[in-house]
Amino acid sequence: MADELQKHLDKGMYGSPLVNPDEQHKYMGTFRERCYLSMTLAQMKEKDNKDNLLTELAKDPDAQVLMNGRLSDSLQGEYIQLITKADRKFTIVNDFVGTDPDSLGLLVVSKEAVNEPVIDIDQKYPEETAETADKPAKKTGFFDRLFHSKD
Repeated sequence: MADELQKHLDKGMYGSPLVNPDEQHKYMGTFRERCYLSMTLAQMKEKDNKDNLLTELAKDPDAQVLMNGRLSDSLQGEYIQLITKADRKFTIVNDFVGTDPDSLGLLVVSKEAVNEPVIDIDQKYPEETAETADKPAKKTGFFDRLFHSKD
């Protein structure tokens, strides 16, 4: 009886205990298995990542966005406009967030587990390097054109 009373008092004073609290602190109060995409504060400043975010939001109509509450007002405003245009719900999280560039700035999440193998935006949407983008087309010789015509 005393144990139940102590548990009830502890729950009232400290709140419900968290399941896997380290993971929830890292992923803004949710679990890694529910994440589609993650962006750090530094990655949020890159223009290409805004397009990649819209691509990811278009994949799942039930996706929601968790945003770091310690973002600068201008950056937060830009992303709120993008998310609103994509007609998605978002939540600004003030608990479990940091301000260093490697802290999570934005998460695209689901209500249940999706188990995406890769959630980092740079790994999921790699940039084309200058070498692959600037490769000249292979020149064809006379005999290639003669024997391999495209007609």
